[in-house]
Amino acid sequence: MKKYIKTIKNLFVVIFLTSIVASCTKDLNIVPEDDQTVLSEALFENESAYLDVLAGVYANLSLTGVDGPGSSNIQGLDAGTSQYGRVLLYLQTLSADQMIWSYENDPGTREIQRNVWTAQNPLILGMFSRAMVSVAFSNNFLRETTAAKLDARNVTTATRAEIVTYRAEARLLRALAYYNLMDLYGKAPMVLESDPTAGFNPPQVERAELFTFIESELLAIDVDLMAPKTNQHGRADKAVAWMILAKMYLNAEIYIGQDKYTECIDATKKIITGGFTLATDYAHLFMADNNTNSATNEIIFPLISDGLITQNYGPTTIMINGEVGSLEVNGTALGVGASGWGGALRVRKQFAQLFDGGIFSGDTRNTIISGTRSIDISDISDKDQGYVIEKYSNATSTGAFGSDQTFVDTDFPLFRLADVYLMYAEAHLRGGSGGSNADMETYVNALRTRANNPQNNLTTADISLDFILDERARELHWEAHRRQDLIRYNRFTGGNYNWAWKGNGSNGISLPAHMSIYPIPTASLASNPNLTQNAGY
Repeated sequence: MKKYIKTIKNLFVVIFLTSIVASCTKDLNIVPEDDQTVLSEALFENESAYLDVLAGVYANLSLTGVDGPGSSNIQGLDAGTSQYGRVLLYLQTLSADQMIWSYENDPGTREIQRNVWTAQNPLILGMFSRAMVSVAFSNNFLRETTAAKLDARNVTTATRAEIVTYRAEARLLRALAYYNLMDLYGKAPMVLESDPTAGFNPPQVERAELFTFIESELLAIDVDLMAPKTNQHGRADKAVAWMILAKMYLNAEIYIGQDKYTECIDATKKIITGGFTLATDYAHLFMADNNTNSATNEIIFPLISDGLITQNYGPTTIMINGEVGSLEVNGTALGVGASGWGGALRVRKQFAQLFDGGIFSGDTRNTIISGTRSIDISDISDKDQGYVIEKYSNATSTGAFGSDQTFVDTDFPLFRLADVYLMYAEAHLRGGSGGSNADMETYVNALRTRANNPQNNLTTADISLDFILDERARELHWEAHRRQDLIRYNRFTGGNYNWAWKGNGSNGISLPAHMSIYPIPTASLASNPNLTQNAGY
C-alpha cells in the first residue's frame, strides 16, 4: 500500500478501486465507441465525490475491471488484451526491433511481433477499445460537472474552484486517448460531452482534424491545469499537456504533412524549465519505489502499478516477470518468483547490437544478459535463444522488494525528462528554431554522463539524426516509443531497415507502406457504420 495511503492527499486511488470504478463500469458491457456510462445522482451527495469520479477516469489507465486483475469491463476482451499500458507497449514496442514474446499462442502476440496483423487482432481491438473507454469516462465526468449540474446540487464555491482543475484533467485524459488513437490508427470516432448519450454513432475524424482538436484542447486547458510537479502522484499537470504537444509536433510531418519542429522546441523548453531533473540513477526509473526515489524528479507522467492496490496485468508486471530468463532463472533479484514467466521476453539482435563496443560495457542502460546465449533467434518458441534483459525491477532502491511477487509495484514511466532532452535535440537538428547547439550538447551529454558512458563530451559534430535515433533506443527502450520513432525516420515500413522477424522473415523483410498505421478493428466497424477501414486492410 506504499503508493497512495501515506497521506490523505493520496487517498483517491483507494476510492477509485471501490466506489468509482464500480459505479462507472460494474454493470456495463463497454464496447468500442460506447459513451453511455451513467453515474447516479446519489454519488454526488458528498462534494468529495468529484475527485473520486475523476479518479475513476484515471483508473482506466491502470485497471481493466473491478473484480480483480483478471477482470475486464470491455465486452469480448480479457484483461491481458485490453490493459491500457500493456496494449500500448505491444503496439509500439513488440511490433518493432526491441522485443520478442516467446508464447505465440497468447492472443494477438504472434501477429503483432511478426507484423502480419489483421483487423481481427485482439490487441489492436484492445488498444482502440481502451482508448475509447477513456474518452467515455472523461466525457461522463465533464457532463456531471457542468455549471447547470453544479447549480442544481448547490455545490460550494470552494469545490467549484477545484472542479475547474478536475475538468481540465479530464479533458487532458481524453486528449491523451485521442493522441494514441491518432498515432496508432490515423483516425477515430469523435465523441464529446455535448453529444447524445444514447442512440448516437460518433462521426469519424481523420488525422488532421484529430491533430487540430487535440492541440486546441491542450492549449485551452493550460491555464486551468496545475503547475508542473505540484499535483498528486499519478495526476496530470501542465507538463503532461506540454509533453503530448511536443510529441505531436515532433511527428507532425507524419500526422499532417507539416513541419512543426519549432513548436516542438518551444514545448520541450517549457518542460525543461518546469522543475524536472534527471534521476540520479538510471535504474531508479524502473524500480518498485520509482514513486518516491530520485525518479520522481524525472518522471512527468506514470501509469500507476501497485502490487496490493492496483493489481493489473500491465506493462511493468508483464516485463518484470517476462524478463526472467529460462536459463538464468533470475527472478529473485528482480523481486518476482525465481522462474518468473519462464523466459517470456527476450531482445532482438538489432537492439542488442546498439550496445556493441567497449564504451557500453559499463553503460548503466545496458542491462542485457548474453551469457552463453546466441544473439540470434531462429526459433521464437526456443526461449534459450536470444539475449535477455533486466531493465525493469520489482526491487527498490533501498534493497527491499515490492509488496507482491507477481503484481509489481513499479510504475510505468509513460513520459519522462530524458525523452524531452532527446526530442529537443532531434527537433533542433531537423531545423526547428529557438534551440541551440550548446543546449543540445548539454542535454545529450547529461544522459551519457548519467549512464556512466565515457563518451559524455560529445560536440554538435558528433550528434547526428542517426545518432539520436540510436540513443533514443538505448535510453528509452521498452517504454512504448520505438514504432513511432522508426516511422518518423522512415525505417518502419519499406526495406530501409530490417530487423529479426520483421514481416515474418527470420532476417526481416520489407513491410508495405499501409502498415505504418493499424487497421480499425472489425468489431469497431461493426458497431459504428460511420467508421471506415484504413487503406490496405
